[in-house]
Amino acid sequence: MLQHPKVKGPSIGLLGFSKGGDLCLSMASFLKGITATVLINACVANTVAPLHYKDMIIPKLVDDVGKVKITKSGFLTFMDTWSNPLEERNHQSLIPLEKAQGPFLFIVGMDDQSWKSEFYAQIASERLQAHGKERPQIICYPETGHCIDPPYFPPSRASVHAVLGEAIFYGGEPKAHSKAQVDAWQQIQTVFHKHLNGKKSVKHSKI
Repeated sequence: MLQHPKVKGPSIGLLGFSKGGDLCLSMASFLKGITATVLINACVANTVAPLHYKDMIIPKLVDDVGKVKITKSGFLTFMDTWSNPLEERNHQSLIPLEKAQGPFLFIVGMDDQSWKSEFYAQIASERLQAHGKERPQIICYPETGHCIDPPYFPPSRASVHAVLGEAIFYGGEPKAHSKAQVDAWQQIQTVFHKHLNGKKSVKHSKI
């Protein structure tokens, strides 16, 4: 990425959403030159499939698809399928984010129906502080679901999952979720401008 003509360097910021969030946590933990990492509704453990890096394998967080719930509208929700990352059987799946060089921003939708995102962010905060690291910034948005997109995208409350091929309910109330998308985008830019460019603020939306 540093060799790409569109990458300014010398540092890189990471932005990850959902499964992409735990991949970014792993990148920040094991790769050098990452100055800031932003996670949108992400887990602190490796999920879905084992992660292979050099001679190391991080197993996936234990899940139970038998705990999938179906809403009155016929959508699936997966929040209860994930086991607690703090359980002993999952300790090896926890990502050693205390090894990361730069700060973290966790963006949390409090009506996320796919992950227990607020719980995961708190685990990350406690783990970082237990290792003498700076407390991460955590921003929680009430009535906001899993898919926090850039501003003015229609709120994605449900859709057919690209991998699973099933209709999934992600949560969120349209008005609150839409406002969260505007604010979250500004928060993301602020973090990256501060830690990648050395600037403290960005221009905010007039709407």
